[in-house]
Amino acid sequence: MGKHKAVTNQSQHKDNIDQIIAKASRVIVPLSPISVFAARNPWSNLEQYAFQDVAQWLTNVRDVDIYPTMHMFEQAYQRDEIDKDMIEFKLQTWLNQSMLSIDRQFAERYARAMLDLSNIVDVTRYSENKKQVNQYNETINLDDETHTVPLVSTYLMDKDGRRLIDIVDYHVIKWCKLYLDDAQSGWTMPNREKGLFFAWQRLAQHDPALTKQQRARLKTLPSQAEALIHMVLQKLDIAEAQYQTYLENHLLSLPGWAGMMLWQDEQTSNADQMLLSYLAIRLGIEWAIVEPYLPVNLPENSITYEYDELAEHWLDIGIFTSEQWQQLSESEKNAYINFALQFEKHGRRQILLTAWEATYEHQLEATVTTNQDNEQESQKPQVQMAFCIDVRSEPFRRQIEEAGAFETIGVAGFFGLPIVKEELGQSHSHPSLPVMNQPQHKIKEYTHEQEPTSFRQHQHILKSITYTFKKMKQNALPSLLLPELSGPWLTLQMFSRSFAPRPIGKLIRKFYDGWLQKPNDTTLSLDHCNINEEGVPVGFTNEEKVDYVQQALRLMGLELEFSPLIVLCGHGSQSANNHYASSLDCGACGGAASGFNAKVLAQLCNSTEVRTALNERSIVIPEDTIFAAAEHQTSTDELKWIYVPTMSKAGQNALNQIQAAMPDITYRANEQRLKALPDNHILKQDPIKEVHRLTNDWSEIRPEWGLARNASFIIGSRDLTKNSDLKGRAFLHNYDWEQDDDGSLLANIISGPATVAQWINLQYYASTVAPHYYSSGSKTTQTITAGIGVMQGNASDLLTGLPWQSVMSADNKMYHSPIRLLIVVHAPNAYIKQLLNEQHDFYQKVHNGWVKLASIDEFGDWQHWSVD
Repeated sequence: MGKHKAVTNQSQHKDNIDQIIAKASRVIVPLSPISVFAARNPWSNLEQYAFQDVAQWLTNVRDVDIYPTMHMFEQAYQRDEIDKDMIEFKLQTWLNQSMLSIDRQFAERYARAMLDLSNIVDVTRYSENKKQVNQYNETINLDDETHTVPLVSTYLMDKDGRRLIDIVDYHVIKWCKLYLDDAQSGWTMPNREKGLFFAWQRLAQHDPALTKQQRARLKTLPSQAEALIHMVLQKLDIAEAQYQTYLENHLLSLPGWAGMMLWQDEQTSNADQMLLSYLAIRLGIEWAIVEPYLPVNLPENSITYEYDELAEHWLDIGIFTSEQWQQLSESEKNAYINFALQFEKHGRRQILLTAWEATYEHQLEATVTTNQDNEQESQKPQVQMAFCIDVRSEPFRRQIEEAGAFETIGVAGFFGLPIVKEELGQSHSHPSLPVMNQPQHKIKEYTHEQEPTSFRQHQHILKSITYTFKKMKQNALPSLLLPELSGPWLTLQMFSRSFAPRPIGKLIRKFYDGWLQKPNDTTLSLDHCNINEEGVPVGFTNEEKVDYVQQALRLMGLELEFSPLIVLCGHGSQSANNHYASSLDCGACGGAASGFNAKVLAQLCNSTEVRTALNERSIVIPEDTIFAAAEHQTSTDELKWIYVPTMSKAGQNALNQIQAAMPDITYRANEQRLKALPDNHILKQDPIKEVHRLTNDWSEIRPEWGLARNASFIIGSRDLTKNSDLKGRAFLHNYDWEQDDDGSLLANIISGPATVAQWINLQYYASTVAPHYYSSGSKTTQTITAGIGVMQGNASDLLTGLPWQSVMSADNKMYHSPIRLLIVVHAPNAYIKQLLNEQHDFYQKVHNGWVKLASIDEFGDWQHWSVD
């Protein structure tokens, strides 16, 4: 009976801990390996709470500030991105919503002075030997259940003055690196196949980096992860109602490594729960280290401000003279000081951020609505080109449209195909769709030849050389010989890539194109063949082919009028020595170039069987209309043709036109884009030569700006924006509300592409405003660890965001404007109301301030829908 009761209690503890961990994991997001790096909104699981509440909560629990700094606001003001009238309007809105304890005229005068970006006043923090004001942080508990409990190890130090939490993190990082190593080391972690927790518990008891006493304590802990967590929480005297917030703080201590564990859990159905094991290890190590210091009285969480400095603000602003201030009662002085504190914490930067966003919206409204009057009769397009919604496509599309009878279309870069791809010669597959979706099909590239092709033979030789080189580095005796064998070659490579990057890069590409060139007759496994790989069928059924083509054509607005040539353009990026290369590829394809998807859809659209079936659905593609596929290289603004089938006469004529125009398009696009890069690249030499130098220079920290300065997502016809220079800041998705009777197409765009754009926007935002926590630091000091991610040095968190060089043009000068994404929909107000009523997640994003929403109705009137 006693044994049965113990088993029951164990089961209850397990279920309880599992549920708590599931809730606690809301504070982190999955982090994919660097090779498939995809944008993630770091707060995607917290959108049920208001942006400002999450901001205050992060300040309380991690001292992480997610509002732009005053210096950033100052730079935005100098760039004419913040309008004074907008600041005043947002100030009045804030004052109307606030409970003021002082006269409003004094509040207005003080706030205006503090919001003056031409003369910034900073609130000075703690200063010794002066009277202080202790302002306790409000308890912002996102569920209003209990106070957030700081980690016991946060406030303790060892005899050498090191914080115990830093020691805990050091050990956790070490074990994570060992376990997650992606075949980079010569020896694997013992017992790795039995799971993280098991392997750690067997080895940690012999870890020489721990003291004898600490290892002894670890030996006393349970052998089950859930039981260990429950026991340690009890030993640390954490109340059961506070378990979740305590585990949340552990996850927030190293959100990168925790996010990688969460990603691993999502990718496999393995019984070894990685996040559970991770938390068990953290708690076990924490208890082993802090046990001699227990019990601990944790300090109150407070911020100390300088009383005298705050009082001087009122005097400097000119609201009071020194004599007038002295005549105030103590309670009156405290009222003014408290207003100043509240304004600094909850008003000042919130007002400036919303004014910044409102200024951008006002400028966009003026640009788009004004240029609607300038529409001119255009000739029938000879070529229709569908590009990814990516902001880098917008300037390129403008150059194409100005070059001839060419029409461009915006659509998500995966073209609505939920596939995992396996390209010829690759030993692994890659999901080629947004990371929030799961693949439904696998498409493989192969040849019909029975004997191994020269391509495969050459690829095998290259892989063998790489493998041998790696193994020689990892083994003691061969590594002694390696410098003698490889030294001359690597020295030559270093000098050539450093001092002649463009010609050497061209030579290397020419070598690979010649020696490793794919056969021209590769085939895609488009037909369903009753074979499943990786849990999904290979190929499509006939009905699925028609459904996907119809869906894609509808998303692109291609149901009635077709030009002789339709080019589906994926996109990718080229750069050398770039850890974050995948972040410059297609965000809609999970960090992969999207030309493969374009080729799949083009071949489906050219299928006679598919076209016949589409005729029955009232979509008639003319016989002489041909679909081709290309890839937009965003770092060089070139168009690489990857699938050009046999053309009709009209199609060939159209192809000749676009190919003839492309060199000039590329030249002008690069000329414009280089102007935005630091160091005035455009003044040095020919823009095409310069972009190729940038992409081949392995010391180049900024080959392109990527999606920096993204600010809006516009859903509407191309006619809405065709005459507007959007400066590469807008995601553009085609949409015609008159062809969307039930609003379902708009709902799909919002839940798919718009969500991807929002994730990208907030990743750039977070990497800019809180680089120490959400970015990945400077590219020049990054280290690839375990083959899966980036660290700074050899023992940091696994970095979750973008490099400093992706958002800043200099150490103290921002390039990206950290504002929240503005979604603009061209549709009647009834469509917007239906969208907000039926799409709860989207309504939540808008209502809680994670995105901004505006619309242009059928009469061309602009309406703002967000709640500020």
